[in-house]
Amino acid sequence: MSPVTRGDRHRFQVEQAWERLPEGLSHADVTAVDVDADDRVYLFTRFDHQVLVYERDGTFVRSWGLGLFTLPHGLTVGPDGSVYCVDAGDHTVRKFTPYGDLLLTIGTPGEPSDTGYTSEGPARVHRVERVRRPAGPFNRCTDLAVGPDGDLYVTDGYGNCRVHRFSPDGELKHSWGEIGTGPGQFHLPHCLAVTPDGRILVGDRENDRIQVFDPGGRFLAAWTDVRRPCALTVAPDGTVFVAELWRPKGARSFAHGETGEDHPARLSVLDREGRVLERWGDSSQERAAPGNFIAPHGIALDSRGDLYVAEVVHSFAVRPGLVPPSCGDHQLQKFKGIA
Repeated sequence: MSPVTRGDRHRFQVEQAWERLPEGLSHADVTAVDVDADDRVYLFTRFDHQVLVYERDGTFVRSWGLGLFTLPHGLTVGPDGSVYCVDAGDHTVRKFTPYGDLLLTIGTPGEPSDTGYTSEGPARVHRVERVRRPAGPFNRCTDLAVGPDGDLYVTDGYGNCRVHRFSPDGELKHSWGEIGTGPGQFHLPHCLAVTPDGRILVGDRENDRIQVFDPGGRFLAAWTDVRRPCALTVAPDGTVFVAELWRPKGARSFAHGETGEDHPARLSVLDREGRVLERWGDSSQERAAPGNFIAPHGIALDSRGDLYVAEVVHSFAVRPGLVPPSCGDHQLQKFKGIA
């Protein structure tokens, strides 16, 4: 293991070769990661389209979901151990037991809501400028968080511009959001988390900010000292960990226009009011080195303070030619907390 952080508040070491896949199983992108009450680690993976479960030491436990998902995106383990899988390609949220038994489906499989969105043709900013109007659930939904009362919050998404609040049994209670850059407006609501005091944090990715709401969707604040927030997790003390996606030179942002320089991926640690405490991983010279990032897309914190970061290197960077294929195994990192 090797030290990676540069701050005094949080110190981690990369636990290399943590994941021990059994023979015959493989994956490429890991789109999401979360932990249950026993610190078992759940991965949502693409290409084989399955959920993989590990003990905290990396020992493989089980897998399920092969062939069930269209485009795996978000995964959340609820307080009761239920596993919520957000499928951006099928426009659904599914709830499972820890063993993969289906309990609930929210959304109609294969039927996106009518936002005027199309994925065809060239795009300036990840095609989200093609969302014409807000609509109900779902059009390429992205992430889910469970509130303290059991309500479910879902970001929606690549083809919409809303946050939806559901009852625990999947009944829609409320939605908010429009397309744009103002308060309560979104360009790709990509991730969300609930703070210990009940606030809803939404990663407004292509607006380069985190928006803060009360449970009813009332706008409270915008945290703007972030770039492309792709995944969020919140510690029990309210500290927020943010995985920020790489923005290559020449790419565009709704907040800042065209990027005149390379903005590497990084991980930021914020206090409960959005002030930056520390950052690491943002070396453009050694993107695939342990402790650095290429395309961080999921993040989780276990009960012992260990951090897991999942990446979508193949689809985001290898396939478009941003990095060589040799970087494609940079899929998951475990950061062991140091007292």
